[in-house]
Amino acid sequence: MTDKVTNWTVADDAMVENAIRRGATRRELLQLLLAGGIAASAGGMILGRATSAVAATPVKGGSLKAAGWSSSTADTLDPAKASLSTDYVRCCAFYNRLTFLDKTGVPQMELAESIDTRDAKVWTVKLRKGVTFHSGKTLSAADVVYSMNRHLDKATGSKVNSIAKQMTEIKAIDDLTVQITLASPNADLPTILAMHHFMIIADGTTDFSKANGTGAFICENFEPGVRSIGKRNPNYFKAGGAHLDSFEFFGIPDDSARVNALLSGDIQLAAAINPRSMRLIDSQPGVVQFKTTAGNYTNLNMRLDMSPGDKAGFIEGVKHLINREVIQKSALRGLAEIANDQPVSPASIYHNKNLKPKAFDPEKAKALFAKAGLIGQSIPVVASDAANSSVDMATILQQAGAAIGMKFDVQRVPSDGYWSNYWLKAPMHFGNINPRPTPDILFSLLYASDAPWNESQFKSEKFDKMLLEARGLLDLAKRKEIYDEMQVMIADQAGTVIPAYLTNVDAVSAKLKGLEANPLGGMMGYAFAEYVWLEA
Repeated sequence: MTDKVTNWTVADDAMVENAIRRGATRRELLQLLLAGGIAASAGGMILGRATSAVAATPVKGGSLKAAGWSSSTADTLDPAKASLSTDYVRCCAFYNRLTFLDKTGVPQMELAESIDTRDAKVWTVKLRKGVTFHSGKTLSAADVVYSMNRHLDKATGSKVNSIAKQMTEIKAIDDLTVQITLASPNADLPTILAMHHFMIIADGTTDFSKANGTGAFICENFEPGVRSIGKRNPNYFKAGGAHLDSFEFFGIPDDSARVNALLSGDIQLAAAINPRSMRLIDSQPGVVQFKTTAGNYTNLNMRLDMSPGDKAGFIEGVKHLINREVIQKSALRGLAEIANDQPVSPASIYHNKNLKPKAFDPEKAKALFAKAGLIGQSIPVVASDAANSSVDMATILQQAGAAIGMKFDVQRVPSDGYWSNYWLKAPMHFGNINPRPTPDILFSLLYASDAPWNESQFKSEKFDKMLLEARGLLDLAKRKEIYDEMQVMIADQAGTVIPAYLTNVDAVSAKLKGLEANPLGGMMGYAFAEYVWLEA
């Protein structure tokens, strides 16, 4: 007998989906299919398809609670000063950028209707009409000019000043048109404008105790280091707006506590789960692991301008004493890809795949430490749960050092205050770098001589010149050639050890839908609040 599934129509699919939404049982659904002349064997296939379709259909309403891994009393609503994941989550919810990156890393228009150029130096930005801030003010070119110019003012303290200062002129052509002129050509500008720091604020804003943005959520409550609450913006310019009625976001630094909050139902999303805590959620009903590898990493930084990093041979010795394989398999439970101290991950077309990981060679490391006169000295290493898996990494280094007579004193400090008190400051400490969409952004933020986050104080005039040269090239092959050499310079000369690229695992309730990978990091590049929904 011919299976009548071939006569099943789109309208019939919709009928089954509507029955599922009304709460029909599986038995009732199968009876419905049989009544339509569908064989039982085909009915299961149709039912599965309809169930998947319903699950993928956004549901309006509901309140979401989500927890990140860090927060600080220095938390801010000023996009220019954002530095932690909790800052980025707030910025993505309360503000918008001119562009945003889709899951493939391609820039799409957001507040901009179009961004055009003829020479990659002078760019014309056309803004969307009818976009309003939460205050009711209509978006105009003046808001974009003001927002961009703040990054150029040193008094602002923008985290992307070194990137923004390539913009030599930002002016309004008319109410909805902005012209951005660069010091030299940069084909990456649309991608750069998708960074979290380049959110658009209202012209003249100086008070950031509240967030007056154009975003999908209106800031209802903001307590630095405690929590943020947003409610859906009823006047959002994107069709349909956010799905959630509201969301609350806060930090739970302790991994186990974050996971337990998810398992108890207190939250629906626990961000960036440490591999040590994975066993707590393995096989747990109602919990899903959302894994992405976008190039984020935890790195060990040794300042070149402080002891012991200023001693010849010390940094090279550490790079040979870091057991990358043990870090990958033990500290990171296999949720990582071994790296060789280069910040550009395999996810990028510009990754230098010929740059191989340095061999674990304790005897070579010992000879280098002896040459530096450091054997037997106690070397402080600052680690914290604020930098994912850094405590485990520091312990592995400490154990390898003990075997050759090197004393690494692991100093575990609290998460609160770590980024303001130790990161960039301690002679030997850990960082935790979120993905960036281009090598130019990574190098400008972390390795240029004037980089705001120059973790090891690496300075090279040659590197700076190559950075500027590559930035303006439209010849991608030539650009990659330069970036390849720059990655070698970083791996060999900078005081940063990047042992592995981390696989980010966000543990979520099975009822939380709509999450997708994004090249800007976990939690959909920190923009999850706008796009997810809770299944009824």
